[in-house]
Amino acid sequence: MNTKNRTLQLLLRPWGWMNTVLDALQPLACLLARLYVAQVFFASGLTKLRDWDITLALFMDEYKVPVLPPEVAAFMGTAGELGLPVLLVLGLGGRFAALGLSVVNAVAVVSLMEVAPAALQQHITWAVLLAALALFGPGTWSVDGWLQRKRGSLRR
Repeated sequence: MNTKNRTLQLLLRPWGWMNTVLDALQPLACLLARLYVAQVFFASGLTKLRDWDITLALFMDEYKVPVLPPEVAAFMGTAGELGLPVLLVLGLGGRFAALGLSVVNAVAVVSLMEVAPAALQQHITWAVLLAALALFGPGTWSVDGWLQRKRGSLRR
């Protein structure tokens, strides 16, 4: 092996170590993203359930959800905020849950007459995390990951 190849290998070794460490952290990062986003939406759904009359009033007066009647929008939004986070945390149908919560998130932004800049930034953060989970999946520490490994071991 010549000197140039040896030098190149020495320079690239830290890059390989970094990739190994970051690859090992991916399941944890996916889990933390799922937990963070899920708790935000689940807490919002619980708030809506606590006083259904106020929730209906908000959907009639404050939230202008396009196309849907306020009662239907309130029911669908609350159901989505309670059911989809559970799926997301488990990583069961993780991509479906991430896409569903993306719709809930987008409708929340579109349906409000005015969104404060800080609130809009939160919605953008949630949208980016949900997009990553939808594109890359919920990670190996999930029911989906377990099922995928199980299915792979059955094929051998």
